[in-house]
Amino acid sequence: MHLPPPDHTLSPRTGYTRAHWEAAADALLAAVEPYATEDRALYHLPGDRESWSGRLSDGLEGYARTLLLAAFRRDETALQRYADGLEAGVFGVWPRIEDRSQPLVEAASIALALRLTREVLWDRLDEGVRQRAAAWLGDALTAEPWPCNWELFPVTVGGFLQSVDHEPEAAGKAIDRGLERIEQWYAGDGWYTDGAGRAFDYYNGWAMHLYPVLHAWFADDSRLLNVYGSRLQAHLSDYARLFGGDGAPLHQGRSLTYRFATTAPLWLGALTGHTPLPPGETRRLASGALKYFLERGAVDSGGLLTLGWHGPDSTVLQGYSGPASPYWASKGFLGLLLPPEHEVWTARELPGPVERADAVTPIAAPNWLLQSTRTDGLVRLHNHGSEDVRYDPYYTRLAYSTVTAPSSWYDNSVIVGDDPSRTGIEPLGVGDGWAASRHTAGGGARVTSVVLVRGAAEVRAHLVSGAEPGTPVRVTGWAAEGGVRAEVVPVFGLGESLTGVTGDGDGLFVALARLTAEPDPLPLEDVVSVRVEGAGEIHVRWSAGPEVRLRVVDGAVVSGDLVRVSGGGVGADE
Repeated sequence: MHLPPPDHTLSPRTGYTRAHWEAAADALLAAVEPYATEDRALYHLPGDRESWSGRLSDGLEGYARTLLLAAFRRDETALQRYADGLEAGVFGVWPRIEDRSQPLVEAASIALALRLTREVLWDRLDEGVRQRAAAWLGDALTAEPWPCNWELFPVTVGGFLQSVDHEPEAAGKAIDRGLERIEQWYAGDGWYTDGAGRAFDYYNGWAMHLYPVLHAWFADDSRLLNVYGSRLQAHLSDYARLFGGDGAPLHQGRSLTYRFATTAPLWLGALTGHTPLPPGETRRLASGALKYFLERGAVDSGGLLTLGWHGPDSTVLQGYSGPASPYWASKGFLGLLLPPEHEVWTARELPGPVERADAVTPIAAPNWLLQSTRTDGLVRLHNHGSEDVRYDPYYTRLAYSTVTAPSSWYDNSVIVGDDPSRTGIEPLGVGDGWAASRHTAGGGARVTSVVLVRGAAEVRAHLVSGAEPGTPVRVTGWAAEGGVRAEVVPVFGLGESLTGVTGDGDGLFVALARLTAEPDPLPLEDVVSVRVEGAGEIHVRWSAGPEVRLRVVDGAVVSGDLVRVSGGGVGADE
């Protein structure tokens, strides 16, 4: 991909400016064009993978997601090609929108693009084409979505159809129904779960915030914009901390092949005026993520986005991932809606949170603890509250980072017996430098876990309850490669192999851990010391900081120096 020369005066951190974003958008659009069908209604991108929805749906996905990119770019030449494809698509080429069908997803991208470009695309279509297109989209108003972020696709379609006065009553009902349904998943402080349970991930940004805020913004609905905009603003306070110094997003959750779609909520805050971030920080974080992926093989030699993370990588894919799925990355170009003279493009880049100072940030809603270090630019997420409805390594490991990926050998896990699973995660609280949870593993055993962090160092303690005496317990740490150093040091209950066994009653297992890119860090034992006394009382002393005392019991962490944490809530210990 050919990009302009870097501008390190305006953008000292990344060198990227609006011109780089425009060039990247143009290159991505040019690369997909040869794969359009003759009538331009479908884009069949190359590859031997087909999603579970089939080839026709995958072709529609290619059309819809790249149309969204053309809409953000406001490329009238490209948009005319998509207008031709729209006409062919609604006259019998595209599959119908049915309950829980992939075309419902793509209808939202098409509707959003049409709303963005109404005067240069929709208004120029023949009346008959507009009627057929509205009728095709109209099926989204009554189609039943999956009970997750899909609830917002009828909202987005309904917003467009209402704006063109097509079935306004039905459109209004679809909007109200979808917005009402997502309320049950709002967890507070700007965080949503992606449906029932505790699935916290990037769908917060590229779906749960994006669609309601854009809907309210388009509709000029000050009441809704105040509700959803204030949630977005709160979310961005945490979200900005999820990017490493090299621009990498945290490697956690599903659909990671969307890559720099992670930047969408950053731009959304600037676009609607609901952001706590200075303009120069917004652009630095967004440009950092785009640059991170473009420099690491996200685009192949033909200019196409690959199915993967850096380059092709099947481990980050789901059954619904087809050849065109990565083009939801188009959402990352939302910032192009901001005019060139907007301060988000003209302000000098400012450092992101990880570049300013070491920080440990508790996030209450997902029960996460973020640990970032300025010297190496690493961000680590200690996960004590997020899981998918099934065991999934991208949701259920104890920790994630901007430089590691879940491994096949069950990194960041407590393996009870031969069972590495972590299910039924119960958040027990998060606070200043600590997080705790309980989960089920090993055929019904209960594991209560607490992590304490300072700098890059971690103390991990696990209490295993309900296991048969003599059950082996193994603790694993970070999976690191490529110049990043991972360490795990046994402290209590574990041998050099990081394996111990349960006895009669509960078993306590304590280890030190660290993930760092520093070339010559101090030995972990010089950074933190831990001793266990009496009935499992743990004493933690940091080399630069006070001693912390805590005791872990089944489903609780009790200490006079921490807070009391239990299944019944969190409160100060008296």
